Amino acid sequence: MMKSIISLSIVLFFQCSIAFAQENMLCQGAYWTEDEGAIFMKQTASTWTSQAEWEKRAEVIRKGIIEGMKLEQMPARTTPFNTIIHSTREMDGYIVENIAIESFPGFFITGNLYRPLNPAPFTKSPAILSVHGHGPDLRFGESMQTRSAAFARMGAVVFAYDMIGYGDSKQVDHKIPIALTLQTYNSQRVIDYLISRPDVDPERIGVTGESGGGTQSILITALDSRIKVSAPVVMVSAYFFGGCTCESGMPIHKSADHQTNNVEIAALAAPRPMLLVSDGGDWTKNNPRIEFPYVQKVYSAYQAESRVDNVHLAGERHDYGKNKRAPVYNFFGHYLGLNAGRIPYQDGFDESFVSLLSSDELRVFNEKNPMPAHALKGDVEVMEFLNWK
Repeated sequence: MMKSIISLSIVLFFQCSIAFAQENMLCQGAYWTEDEGAIFMKQTASTWTSQAEWEKRAEVIRKGIIEGMKLEQMPARTTPFNTIIHSTREMDGYIVENIAIESFPGFFITGNLYRPLNPAPFTKSPAILSVHGHGPDLRFGESMQTRSAAFARMGAVVFAYDMIGYGDSKQVDHKIPIALTLQTYNSQRVIDYLISRPDVDPERIGVTGESGGGTQSILITALDSRIKVSAPVVMVSAYFFGGCTCESGMPIHKSADHQTNNVEIAALAAPRPMLLVSDGGDWTKNNPRIEFPYVQKVYSAYQAESRVDNVHLAGERHDYGKNKRAPVYNFFGHYLGLNAGRIPYQDGFDESFVSLLSSDELRVFNEKNPMPAHALKGDVEVMEFLNWK
């Protein structure tokens, strides 16, 4: 009896030690001060001088992300999409539809699909992942609708999808412990779906999002080479690592073998085109002086300085407003081959052609279109299905 108690105590001790070790590897929120973040950038920049040396570091960082979020524990991405599309509406230069696809058996990605009303003939369209930040059901918000509609009018097929726990994606709580993994896997599945469409050019896929959507933008770009152009908005910071479970709730920035931050994760986009949008009212306020020079150094190692840019709006705060959308329109227009001239322009882009729809109009699941009966329900059921350990 005493031997069993001792054995159980040893097991519990090691379980607690492992849990503590993992917790100790988390870099959450404002993990460093601004000055500590700047020092890390200087010190890390001094450790490599060539493309080859950066790529060795990049391999360590990418491995740390994959292992930290246990992405390889997710199912193989072979589940049929079982696509649900309804409520097709023709608007001024674009089409909007309500869509859901099956990410893995019983788990759905929900959102809206925006398409050009008059796509270029005899050619496939670029596609864009439109990712929102934290807030009450922001897929239905003005910024998400406006930029998605504008990209579609410019000629792109746009998938605007919910963060888990928001909008129609209520199968789990947003702060489920594996939120970071689920959202990144969902983004991979959105790419899978887009490139499966006969109207999409798989070589012209972009991603953009603000705040927590900016975090997802840099992560999916870092991990998936099918993303060719990215525009993370109001997120990339040397000292702030993301304040939510879906951004920093798993040990992707630190392990026994490495320490990194979101600047280096963003830089994993190189040499693919990337636009950083920052402002003076949040953790991106130092972008021109601290974060962007490091990213420039990475692109310089590839002789690709022209492909990265920073638009800094010192007089603005944390959002994806009109002045932040405008440079993304131009950037995606240039690198994805979209036609920004399709958006009326008079002393700035005129977005008044966009008709904002209500949340009820944009919802995928309702009385007429209920969630499929085999849908998983709740955090426990989803984690048990995934056999998450």
